[in-house]
Formats: sequence, structure tokens, C-alpha cells
Amino acid sequence: MSTSFGLHAALPLYLHASLSVQLVVIVALSTFLVTALHLSRPDGLHDAESQVASLPCLSVLALVPFFRRRFDFFNWAFAITRQPMFRFKLLNNSVYIVSGEENRKAFFSHRSLDLTEGFALLSGAIPMVPGITSALQAQRVALIHKRLALVQRESYLKHLIPLLLVDIQQFLVKRYSASGTADPFESIYELVFQTTLRALTCEEIADDEHTATRLRILYAKLDENTTPLTVVAPWIPSPSMIRKLLATREIYWIIKRVIRSRREGGIAHHDTLQILLDHEDDDMLIVGFIMGLIVAGARATGTAASWLHVYMGQDPIWQEKVKLEVDDLLQKYAFVDTKDGRHDISEQLSSVPLHAWENDMPVMDMLIRETLRVAQPHTAMRKNTGGEFWLGDRKIPAGAYLMYPFSDVHLDPELYPDPWSFAPGRPQPEAPMSYVAWGAGKTICQGQRLAKMELKLIISMLVQTLRWRTTDASGNVLPEAPRPDWNDTVSCRPPEKSVYTSYNRR
Repeated sequence: MSTSFGLHAALPLYLHASLSVQLVVIVALSTFLVTALHLSRPDGLHDAESQVASLPCLSVLALVPFFRRRFDFFNWAFAITRQPMFRFKLLNNSVYIVSGEENRKAFFSHRSLDLTEGFALLSGAIPMVPGITSALQAQRVALIHKRLALVQRESYLKHLIPLLLVDIQQFLVKRYSASGTADPFESIYELVFQTTLRALTCEEIADDEHTATRLRILYAKLDENTTPLTVVAPWIPSPSMIRKLLATREIYWIIKRVIRSRREGGIAHHDTLQILLDHEDDDMLIVGFIMGLIVAGARATGTAASWLHVYMGQDPIWQEKVKLEVDDLLQKYAFVDTKDGRHDISEQLSSVPLHAWENDMPVMDMLIRETLRVAQPHTAMRKNTGGEFWLGDRKIPAGAYLMYPFSDVHLDPELYPDPWSFAPGRPQPEAPMSYVAWGAGKTICQGQRLAKMELKLIISMLVQTLRWRTTDASGNVLPEAPRPDWNDTVSCRPPEKSVYTSYNRR
């Protein structure tokens, strides 16, 4: 049974209440603070029934690294248990962490392991509104997946590509002067947030710089205030939880007002919101679709784009190889011929057909693949929604939560020699499910077509517009690429103010 109840379950009513009522609710609930998390007592290193290693010395303090330094926590736990699987408790929920090839194949393929249920408890990344972004029935989740497929149809992507290219070009004109220095984990993420709004929301939001900026700030607040307590005990009105609720409320109403205005205006547009309205989806589904996918789109794609920009700046040969690849596409397909091509580059790139973007860019495909391998600190999350089953020779009980860290495969030196090295041309391992950046088995990333397209458009525009090097804060070129921090589960960025890009316009 999920532990998300109380204040969290009453969130829809809370969102619709006046500010004064909300403050009264917060004050009232604060008198009922839960001051301790009821974790299970340590029960030895091995459970006699399931033979799954159990972490010793469990306490609230011992589990803080699970949220704050997850990569280190996993490595420590596997080292002390010396097993391919270990378990611990979050409140009354059993959590199993798995590793190894056989467990990986079973994890991604077992029919009882549900992604949505697992993500709801263990992540805390998405703004949780019961019935809108959480506590969704399987039929509702399937409908969201169906709508996401609609916005990735060939006809819609053909319409979307020119709009994305204009957004990218306008951003580069505004944010990048003739030469200068930029923080790629700020500037490139900001760009990806804009392209995500363009792709997954509506014209009213994507065209309004103030609204777009406000949403980016609000989603940053959700990240900043995601703490161990807000994840495992979201009903406790801690300061961080209250800030998350207020940010969620504002995001909710920004989207809700746009939906209401569009319905009342009666003017059809050509965007994702219109697709949802044309299929007569209710407001709850539309709000949930947009709120949730902004997170999935902007965070994952933003991280990939930022790191790809960094890697290409550390070894500029990749900039030139990608530019040659883009130049070949332009020579083959572009119909625009002006004396100053830089100002019309978005129009030129818009003439490249969708099939060429998707199938005729092997260098870009290699770069994206390697970036996702080494700089995406994901952990797959599932819940066993069926009966107990055996994972190898270990029993998984009904209702248990399972996690699989991508580092187990993507940073395995036996599969990827010198795994921290960015080597796009490296041979690909032949082992089953040895690359899981887009998911595997029965769960594949539903938005990968759009994500790949965004990455290719952004990098193509960058190489046509800029030359850049990856530097330190003083402008010195870094002798080697920085190492992604996998403990940062959002963007795996290196220490603050340690990595920049120095650029010049072409």
C-alpha cells in the first residue's frame, strides 16, 4: 500500500482553495507533525526466506545517502553485502536494489513490475497531484502514452521542426554574443526547457517569455525542495514540502488558465494542447500530461544536451565532424541561398526532411549514444504489482519496490573499457541489454523520438553558429573532460563554477 496519504491525497482541494484557507490548513497540519520515520529494525545480513542481503544498521541517517548521494550509496551497499541484490526499508515499503546481467534482463522484462507505481514512491521528481500526475489508473497511463505517440507522429514533427529551429536560433542570438563564456549547465538547459515547452505545451506558453521563465523557475524550486522527507513522507508539512506544494499549485494554475482560455476562445491552434483538446481529453489529463512531461523532457534532454555540448568542447574534432555531417544535409536538401547564411540558418535547416534527421546522421547518433551512456545518472524504478516471484534464486514479495542503477551496466569496465572516457567510436558490447539509456525489455522510453530530434536540432544549430572550447572558470581549456557526478540524479553536473564553455561565432 502506498504511504502517500493525508495532505498529499487532499492536494486537489488544496490547489483550488484560497491562499488564506491554504495557510490555515498548513498551520493546522503543522500541529500533527510526524517526527520520526518508522523504519524496520535491522534483521541481520541475510533474510532466511528470500536470501536477499539486508543492509545493517538501518536508520534515518543511514538512508540519507540514498537520496543525497545515491551512486555512492549503491556502491557502498553492494560492497558490504557482496551480493548482486540488497534490500532495505523506506517506512513500511521494502526496496530491492538489483544488479548483474541476469537480474537486469528479468528486471526490464517481468510483467508484474510497474514503472509508474515505482516512480511515484521512489523519485519525488514529478510534481505529485493525485489523479493528475500520481495515483493514476493503468487505463489513464495508457492514454497518456497514446497521446505522447500522437505528438511524435511524422506529420506533427514536420510541423514542429521549423518552430524548434526558430526558438533555438532566437535563443542563440539573444544569449550568445560575438564571443564570450557560458555555463553550459545553465544556458543549454534553459534552451532545452524552451524547446520542451514548444514541443509539449502550447503557443500561449512557448511564445510568452515571462511565462516560460516563470515555469522554469518553478520547476527548479521543485528540484531544490525535493528532500528525503518530501519523498518518503510527503504528508508532513515541512518547509520544503510547503514550498513544493506552492510551486506545484502555481504550475497547475498556469496550465489550467491556458486550457480554460483556449476552450473559451474557440480558436484552433496547431500545437500539443490542441491535439489533446481535439481528442476531447478532460482538463485533469491535459494538466497531468503537460506537468509531467515538462519534467521528463526538460530534465533528461537538458542533461544530455548540456553534457554533449561539454564533450564536444573538450574535443573540438567532434564539432567539425558534426558540422560536416550537417553541411552534407544542407548541400543535399537546403533550398535557401543567401549571402549571409547565418541569419537564415533556421530556415535552411528546416528544409532538411524528417527522414534525413532521423536516419542520415551517424556521427550525431554515436555522440548521443555515448553521452547517454556516461552522463545520464538514471535509476530505473518499479513496483511489483503482482504476486511474489523469483528473481534468479531470490524471492521478491508482492508490493515490493525494485530499483536498477544504470551505472551497473553503463559504467561496467568489462562491457565498456575505461567507462568514464567519452569515446563515441568505441565498439558496442554484444551482451543482452548492455545499453539501456532508452529503456529495455517491455519498458522503452515513450518520448525518445522527440528527445533525439531536439538534441540533433540543438547541436546542429550550435555547430553552424559557434566554435567553443570547454574551460575552467578562468578560461583555461580543460586538459580532459570533466567527470559527471552520478550522485546528482538530476543533471550529474560537476562542482559548481568549475566547467564553462568559451565560444566565438563562426
